[in-house]
Amino acid sequence: MQVVGVTVEVVAGRVPILGGATSNSTQEAVNKARELAALPGINGILTASPYYNKPTQEGQYRHFRAIAEAVDKPIILYNVPGRTGANIEPATLVRLAEVPNIAGVKEASGNITQMAEVCNAVPETFAVLSGDDAVTLPLIALGGVGIISVASNEIPREMAEMTRAALNNDWETARRIHRKYLPLMLGNFIESNPLPVKAVLCMMGRIEEIYRLPMLPMRRDMRSKLQKIAADVGLVSKPATPVAEAADFYVYENWLAGPHKIVLHRSACSQCNHGKGRPSGHDANHARWHGPYPTLTEAREASQHMAGVLIRSECKCI
Repeated sequence: MQVVGVTVEVVAGRVPILGGATSNSTQEAVNKARELAALPGINGILTASPYYNKPTQEGQYRHFRAIAEAVDKPIILYNVPGRTGANIEPATLVRLAEVPNIAGVKEASGNITQMAEVCNAVPETFAVLSGDDAVTLPLIALGGVGIISVASNEIPREMAEMTRAALNNDWETARRIHRKYLPLMLGNFIESNPLPVKAVLCMMGRIEEIYRLPMLPMRRDMRSKLQKIAADVGLVSKPATPVAEAADFYVYENWLAGPHKIVLHRSACSQCNHGKGRPSGHDANHARWHGPYPTLTEAREASQHMAGVLIRSECKCI
């Protein structure tokens, strides 16, 4: 409730606010909805399918109807089967649309065919909203009326402009914005949402990157990819290109068994370790390093002039 209170205070009536009330217990969801509906500044309730227990279509219908009948605020249903394990089918949405204060659905099934069926089946007064930034334009083309967005945390103005342009049939503008920010929309899901969007907001200096278990900071490699995406769309400064270390080269000579053999290595090679490495079984009496040589050309030239060497090769690090 603290988050809801802060949101109401900051928004100060400028835009509608939906309070989230979801549970896999219908009674608990009803209680949450009632508590939210009683708060000043809350304009409606967003509620997802019961998670984990995977109710039938009839079970979902009765669950959502019970929530709607318990409050006097508009209800937006949230269909996100990838997270809840339960899909609200189009026929069930048609029935739920008959409940007076069930006003719409946030459709995040990822199934464009189902979205088309929903748009065709529900009344025009029933709002079908995209729950996936990347498919907002296709859904609007089918009859959707907007988006409840992840990327709008990072690019609120641009998401609003893209959506308004599509709703006004200005598809050229809508597609231009979509194409620019599609990598960000997809990047927000390279690890579990909301990790990426929080990471980007931290990069932008908007929030501190703090998580509660079981959420953890992004893996370093994924965060680097995300930072590049955010930089490419202009949200953060591009990281400075690291200055490459000077690449020295060494020649490893050994005569432990058979003829003298040499192998050319970069200094940073794990086998070389700047002229300190030694393969298992090799000792200082039968092997030695030559170098460092500042360039590959000089190292190769030196190796060609080493006396008594029968076999010359180069490590794959070269």
